[in-house]
Amino acid sequence: MKKLTGLALGLLLLVPTLAFSDSFSLRIGYFMPHALSDSYLASHPDSLWAIELDQMSFAKEKFRGSMLGFGYEYFVSKNLSLAFTVDMYNKSRPGYYVDYVQFALDEGNFAFPYEFYDGDDIQHAFRVSSTPLQLSFKITPLGRKTRLIPFIGGGAGLYLYSVRIYGEMVNFGDESWFYDFETDAAYSDPADPDLRDEHVFPIEPVNGREKGSVIGYHAFAGFQIPIGFRATIEAEVRYHSAKAEFKEWFLDFDDFDLGGLALTVGFNYWF
Repeated sequence: MKKLTGLALGLLLLVPTLAFSDSFSLRIGYFMPHALSDSYLASHPDSLWAIELDQMSFAKEKFRGSMLGFGYEYFVSKNLSLAFTVDMYNKSRPGYYVDYVQFALDEGNFAFPYEFYDGDDIQHAFRVSSTPLQLSFKITPLGRKTRLIPFIGGGAGLYLYSVRIYGEMVNFGDESWFYDFETDAAYSDPADPDLRDEHVFPIEPVNGREKGSVIGYHAFAGFQIPIGFRATIEAEVRYHSAKAEFKEWFLDFDDFDLGGLALTVGFNYWF
């Protein structure tokens, strides 16, 4: 909490200087969350990313996509500058459970194995957003008066995030329900073993959301091409590293990985 407060105060102190900063940039890009890699999913089976992608019909590439960013840059010296940047990533995708379908019984809605039954889809949406407020040191080894201006840099940031699931969810934690074919009814822990024909799970409405902020880090490299006395076109590769700890809805899952690789192109105007 002290780190978050300190960074927030630092950003507030920086705001008055932004109006007199030496460069303004606007960029668009493509963000690829680190948690969508096969290696991450295999090594973090208890993460919310892994559970959702395993149980639901979500395709990994649907959570890769566009982002928007802007920034101010203050030139400290010929080869060093201080940059404040904001990037915005937001993805929401609907899906259905790939291994279960639902049936409506008098006792409620229950999930049955898709392999043996033809029922209705069990659907919910998964939404992830991340907005890092980043403070960076940026180095231009050749200065800013060359035909090609390479740069590298890195720093820290305050990552504002939101993770939400809304729709229907199978309660796999409730293993007490069974279905009897003869009576077409569900029983909770029936005393008669003969009634235990099929193990089913209750379906519950869900509207869970976790949001907050966390300290993260980033590193980047790229180049600028001058297109006039005060303007450049920029291409950049930036890697983000940040993890959020769930505290309310998704307590049984690992920390949520907000990191990933961002590829951006942008326009810079020098004051």
